[in-house]
Amino acid sequence: MITSSQTSFKYLDIVAAFFVAILVVSNIASSAKIVDLGVSLFSVRLAFDGGTILFPLVYVLGDVLTEVYGFKTARRVIWTGFAAMALTALVFFTLGVLPPEENWESETGAAAYNAILGGMSYGGIVLASLTAYLAGEFSNAAVLSKLKVKMKGRLLFVRTIGSTLVGELLDTVIFVLIASAAGVFGWELFWSLVITNYILKCGIEALITPFTYWASRFLKRKEGVDVYDEAEKNNPAA
Repeated sequence: MITSSQTSFKYLDIVAAFFVAILVVSNIASSAKIVDLGVSLFSVRLAFDGGTILFPLVYVLGDVLTEVYGFKTARRVIWTGFAAMALTALVFFTLGVLPPEENWESETGAAAYNAILGGMSYGGIVLASLTAYLAGEFSNAAVLSKLKVKMKGRLLFVRTIGSTLVGELLDTVIFVLIASAAGVFGWELFWSLVITNYILKCGIEALITPFTYWASRFLKRKEGVDVYDEAEKNNPAA
């Protein structure tokens, strides 16, 4: 077991910055477009929101943060991401209520803005995004943290995929459920979005597992740290 008393690390801020940036961009993409590749599974149309392609990387980086630096560090980055998402929603909401310039209104218009960027600032989509994000990320980090101790750091792929199955399930169901209840998505899309998003998110992270292995080993070696949360209670609010 490698441990370290360092209070600062060379690469932590870089990993955290990518985590937050990917989180914000994927949420913008989620409100920008629904993709339908024309494929069905057991008569359920496999449609997914635009953020599904990028969002799994948030879980990959979350896994790396928890695996290398421990739950406490991951918790701080998760809350930072939450603040960034809330700030993004506030900015888009403010822009939506400010009076438009005449030429912009005629060429683009408030309707187009509200349909895309404004979608991130409505109560339903904001509540769905923030609630689902916290539930999914913290459950993912907690499961990975506990499994690392129980499995004594072995079989990283089992731990990352196992934690993802739990975290992504909560994230996907909560997001689509709240967004549908708020009228963002039609209820007829509920199972299509849940099933497709869950399969794609988990599938993409499973495919990126070699990167998770490489990144974890690289950071452990370079940072001189490999945290085991033996006494951690995994409290999101601590």
